[in-house]
Amino acid sequence: MNKTSTSAKRAALPKTPDWPAPEPGFQYHRQQFEGLADVALSHARKLGASDAGVEVSEGAGLSVSVRKGALENVERNRDKSLGVTVYLGQRRGNASTSDFSPAAICQTVQAAYDIARYTAADPVAGLPDEQDVANSYPDLELFHPWAISAEEAMAWALRCESAALATSKQIRNSEGAGVSAQQSHFYTEHMRAGERGREGIFRGGYASSRHSFSVAPIAGKGAHMQRDYWFSSMRNPADLASPEAVGRYAAERALSRLHPRKIATTECPVLFEAPLAAGLLGALVQAISGGALYRKTSFLLDSLGRQVFPRHIDLFEDPLILGGKGSAPFDDEGVKTVARQVVSAGCVKGYFLGTYSARKLGMRTTGNAGGSHNLYLRSRQTQEGDDLDAMLRKLGTGLFVTELMGQGVNYVTGDYSRGASGFWVENGLIAYPVQEITIAGNLKDMFEGLDAIGADEYAYGAKNVGSILINRMKVAGS
Repeated sequence: MNKTSTSAKRAALPKTPDWPAPEPGFQYHRQQFEGLADVALSHARKLGASDAGVEVSEGAGLSVSVRKGALENVERNRDKSLGVTVYLGQRRGNASTSDFSPAAICQTVQAAYDIARYTAADPVAGLPDEQDVANSYPDLELFHPWAISAEEAMAWALRCESAALATSKQIRNSEGAGVSAQQSHFYTEHMRAGERGREGIFRGGYASSRHSFSVAPIAGKGAHMQRDYWFSSMRNPADLASPEAVGRYAAERALSRLHPRKIATTECPVLFEAPLAAGLLGALVQAISGGALYRKTSFLLDSLGRQVFPRHIDLFEDPLILGGKGSAPFDDEGVKTVARQVVSAGCVKGYFLGTYSARKLGMRTTGNAGGSHNLYLRSRQTQEGDDLDAMLRKLGTGLFVTELMGQGVNYVTGDYSRGASGFWVENGLIAYPVQEITIAGNLKDMFEGLDAIGADEYAYGAKNVGSILINRMKVAGS
């Protein structure tokens, strides 16, 4: 996939940004975090640690829920933590505390040091290599605090639920609506000491935010009730969908599920709705992540350079999207992140590795300690007009899945079996809703049988993908 094909802006790499003034929701600012980290690292140095790392963080937020037009819950959360990792050569220990007093921090460092003393040596344990860390990093505009009061959040949730209830007389009940506004910031620093004689190989941090609201209306009555939900989640509250739009859409989804039928057991093509398709992408990420690979608990062992998807499939990772849900200028170890092609023409070009797993595999970190970043799974055959209706026509006759239940995924063998509900499609048109079915297959076969990806791309967390059409799966019905 062409690296410039995404419409989102990419960030340049300026000097390390100045820390913004603390927002009203925070109790600590960057300089205080730096001081706390210095206390921890100084004590680690005093104890004789060869290497050490510390992270200081703070989070704050508001959550409000309503149901049937009445307030149900108001919750404010505030948490803080200091975690320290101490290395004695190749032995490692870590401990954490929520007490920021100097005495508590020194006790925490001592605890990590004592753990390291009695831990077996691990030849690949240690801080990331200096050439991999982010000496400077961009401001990716991840911090957009929402100065919303509990009363305003309640009004927002009530608007969303009211819109759902007003959509149809058949929407008779609700599991409620909720609003969440969350923000956090952190600072992390690494130290090399002892014989290496080099200190401070990495230091940095930033603030981020995540806001969301959702509603779950219930249609029908008695034994024929059906529920569904919808939500909106963004870093910037200005980018959230309107409460009325989310409420109406959630209601329409619930209404569409009324009067479901059962279907006979069969084999047929299966179309996964875009939010569910993100789950298939998540299965791929887990299968080619370092932990599963070096433990040999993945169905895609030794897949680097191998064909896993048809040749029209590409997967691109871009951690540097401004404001992206999965954006990060560096990973959990301070390793710089870069945009890269993970799958090209169906062939695996890279794994998802942190420093430890990379060393276990004899490879180099990919900047994925802590997980993947903004992922874009796309097909070279997708046309601009390949919306959901077009994907249903490509499905022809088969199953359109809109909900999955249970876990049912064996990441060692790739076996896949999930409870499902959705719609039976005939000749490219939805015929009727279905429920109480199970879909089954093997992820290897499902990936190889990925026939099409829709242009109805949906951002589900850090995963961006349209609806996915698998050419054949087993469907267990009545």
